Amino acid sequence: MASHKILVIDDSKVIQKTVKGMLPPGNFEILEAKDGEEGLKLIKQEKPNLIMLDFLLPKVSGWEVFQKIQANPEFKKIPLVVMSGRKEEVTEKIPEPFDKFFFAFLEKPFEKKNLMDAIKQAMALAKKRPEEPAVASKAAAAPAATAESDDIAAMKAQIAKMQAEIDALKKQVTQIVTLIKQKLK
Repeated sequence: MASHKILVIDDSKVIQKTVKGMLPPGNFEILEAKDGEEGLKLIKQEKPNLIMLDFLLPKVSGWEVFQKIQANPEFKKIPLVVMSGRKEEVTEKIPEPFDKFFFAFLEKPFEKKNLMDAIKQAMALAKKRPEEPAVASKAAAAPAATAESDDIAAMKAQIAKMQAEIDALKKQVTQIVTLIKQKLK
């Protein structure tokens, strides 16, 4: 019997089969879900050892599944690999670096090495995730304060991303000015 359950939540049968084919044979049981709704049910029922989550899904989106995983202390402990062929859609909702959210990102299409690296990274990140505070102290904390701190963290991440974009634009402007000066000589 397989000792490790890997849940692949993806509406593409090709991706499900690709993951299954790339994993070493033996002690893996691959569970498959075709949409976010089915994926959430399997997470609750099967308690997988790893979740591979497509970000663009029918019924319940990958983003919604991600949020539900993050909101559940038991699910948060499960190593997570988020997959997408459109990284910009993921970064629109979850700012980089992804490791601060304790998941690995795998860009589609992928090779076996990319898959194995993402799984290893997800496992390592799950071990680094801080333990949830005790329920009593959690109940004492105001939910509004938690929501505000989440909003502040999201804004800080967005500011950092914008600053990186500004720095890149400044560099491009400098290069354009240099090029124009060279052409005018």
